[in-house]
Amino acid sequence: MTAADTPRTAGAEFPTAAGIFFGLGIGGFFDGIVLHQILQWHHMATSAGVSADTVEGLRRNTLFDGLFHAATYIFVIIGLVLLWRASRGRHRRWSNRLLIGSLLLGFGLFNVVEGIVNHHLLRLHHVNETVPREQWVYWDIGFLIWGAAMILGGWLLLRRAKDSTPG
Repeated sequence: MTAADTPRTAGAEFPTAAGIFFGLGIGGFFDGIVLHQILQWHHMATSAGVSADTVEGLRRNTLFDGLFHAATYIFVIIGLVLLWRASRGRHRRWSNRLLIGSLLLGFGLFNVVEGIVNHHLLRLHHVNETVPREQWVYWDIGFLIWGAAMILGGWLLLRRAKDSTPG
């Protein structure tokens, strides 16, 4: 039996960090594509004095949205590199729950961090700026709850998958 014939049973554990980075990127893409572009609920700096109602304001917001997408793209590239490096070694068959759990964890982390920083601390924008201003806070809080639920669900999936993995 050669090394090429040896089953992948020893060595590298599932690269949780790769899944988290993928989740961060997917969370950012969801936010940017769905909330910024398709629903047009907000842009990156619409609450920071950059109006989306003028050509110049929309041009600036589009630039900020593009920079935001570039950052989420980098998260996905990091996740891909980490996953590729781990897949090159010998490993057990990875559970689907490990991948889904780490993706949910990253997606939820994106929502919570982005929500706290951009919606509450910097007030760059809010989740849904198409509703009356007094309702913005409810959408922002809902976004944080959604993120926290994904973090909890992802963490539980990871924990269960690791507990059920032999060896």
